[in-house]
Amino acid sequence: MNKKLIQIEGMIVMILGIYIYFTSGYSWWIFLLLLFVPDIFMAGYMFGSKAGAYLYNVSHTFIAPLLLLLVSMMFSMDSLLMGGLIWMVHIGMDRMMGYGLKYETHFKDTHIQRL
Repeated sequence: MNKKLIQIEGMIVMILGIYIYFTSGYSWWIFLLLLFVPDIFMAGYMFGSKAGAYLYNVSHTFIAPLLLLLVSMMFSMDSLLMGGLIWMVHIGMDRMMGYGLKYETHFKDTHIQRL
């Protein structure tokens, strides 16, 4: 049950982010270019499971993209709005597919399931 709820929640975040992004008239190519940037933080696993999980989780929580969205609205900065929306879509997509935040034990151990 919890897994399905997290996946549905991720799907809603992803769809809403895509909707807001494209109804705002932002570029497809920028969207595609930046969509998988948060996955670069998987490189932290080169320094061990603990560092990898920490870096991956920092880039896959909603805190930073929500802060970007807030700052973008406060200062009317479209580039930050675009980045925040793309980041939210990425996290939503990951959650929808069952990829969750990582435990320090192993890359495949997530808060949703074992991959």
